[in-house]
Amino acid sequence: MSHDVLNPTPEYLAFWRERHVCTLTTPRPDGTPHVVPVGVTYDPGAGLARVISSKSSKKVRNVLAAPDGTARVAVCQMEGRRWATLEGRAVIRTDEASVADAVARYAVRYGRTPSPNPDRVVLEITLDRAMGRA
Repeated sequence: MSHDVLNPTPEYLAFWRERHVCTLTTPRPDGTPHVVPVGVTYDPGAGLARVISSKSSKKVRNVLAAPDGTARVAVCQMEGRRWATLEGRAVIRTDEASVADAVARYAVRYGRTPSPNPDRVVLEITLDRAMGRA
């Protein structure tokens, strides 16, 4: 079932606000998918999803290795028969304000502030597709 990225149904948005481990799929340089568990925050007002990570992680390196440093990615979560996927173009943000904002959003969704990490970056996804059954 398709959803409007900027105006999701209340049920779809509520599902994205629940605490769930998600997956992030990034393309490796050889084109194969790299899928890892992550925490994701969804900001429909801005049309963005965010994943915090260490700058040395494979997922970050995959995005940086893509043409122009942007890669087509997907994040997904599921619980029982409910599932939701967001897709779009990812870039890596390293500026302090973007990282602090993403950490604050993560803390709200997951109920804890991550440990300080001087190598933390944000994988920021400009969304263009949403689907699922929530």
